[in-house]
Amino acid sequence: MSYSVSPIGFIRSCFKEKFAIPRQPQLAPAARGVLELLAPFDQGEAVQGLEQVSHVWLLFLFHQTLEDKPRLKVRPPRLGGNQSVGVFASRATHRPNGIGQSVVKLDRVEAGKLWLSGIDLLDETPVLDIKPYVPYADSVTDAYNRIADSAPSLIDVEWQEAAREQAHLHGLRLEQPLIELIEQCLAQDPRPAYQQPLPERSYGTRLWDVDVRWHYPLPGQIRVLEVVAAS
Repeated sequence: MSYSVSPIGFIRSCFKEKFAIPRQPQLAPAARGVLELLAPFDQGEAVQGLEQVSHVWLLFLFHQTLEDKPRLKVRPPRLGGNQSVGVFASRATHRPNGIGQSVVKLDRVEAGKLWLSGIDLLDETPVLDIKPYVPYADSVTDAYNRIADSAPSLIDVEWQEAAREQAHLHGLRLEQPLIELIEQCLAQDPRPAYQQPLPERSYGTRLWDVDVRWHYPLPGQIRVLEVVAAS
């Protein structure tokens, strides 16, 4: 038996590309977005009561990694991208039915719009459902996960002086904490763990409407090179 589902809304996110999105929610508190609800859920009745909630669960589709053939095993980034586990032992984006879930901070509620932070969702992600976070039920004190038993280690993020000034000015224009967003995302080292980049190799991604470029001058260190308007 098959079932069909339809989005209740779409995310307008700071993340315009998959690269450098945090691998879990809440790791970059400065990552912000807006969930725009579709009819009939864009009426105030659908979100009545959410003003009493600090966090929500979002169920969504990994719309850029949907696959026809199911995978039984995946290679999660947490294990360096070169070690396989069963698909149900990971949160990899390549999943049966392409369904993801994230718990995010609910900053503001309006009819038809939810303002969110701490997100890990790509721009235009289709959202299937919203559920309020319930601390006494959703936080399990003796829970464990031996594959991912702690948050990822952070690496140092340095700035070229000109790049920091660029980020400051773009942040003022966007009215967003852009410097914090860049530092929080890059400190988690978005490159594949098996890569050993040379200092002259640069990486880049798009946040909001700016392109961010950086390199690895030394092992365990990132330097932001430029933050410029996207072309």
